[in-house]
Amino acid sequence: MKNTFFIPAAIFLLFLASCKPAIKPEQLYGKWKYIKVEKPNNPPDSVNGYELQRQAPNILFTKSHDLVITWNSQVLSHGRFTMDGDNIQYTESMPDGKKRTFPFLVSKLTDKEIIFETSGKDGSRVTAVKEVH
Repeated sequence: MKNTFFIPAAIFLLFLASCKPAIKPEQLYGKWKYIKVEKPNNPPDSVNGYELQRQAPNILFTKSHDLVITWNSQVLSHGRFTMDGDNIQYTESMPDGKKRTFPFLVSKLTDKEIIFETSGKDGSRVTAVKEVH
């Protein structure tokens, strides 16, 4: 009798633990400074700390849903973002006028830190901290 109650209760608790609330865009607004960049698919590789300090990469999310990635004071990528549950859908505006959309998979978001990654062969994982002004 105990097992017939325990198994459904355990499944329910696992289900609840796996459900995390959707990210709201206002949680992202502002500039986030990259503190760690990893390339887990090219045998594990990362950008060293000195290079990150020198290049000062960041990602900016605006209230009008613009997204701008800057590296070495140059715009590396820009476009628009929308939310898809706990992931960011990024539509990048390419230099030739074309657009491409892909997800940023968010694995952690607090009011001070975000960890997100892109998938695929050239995917990267970024840890960034929110800049306070």
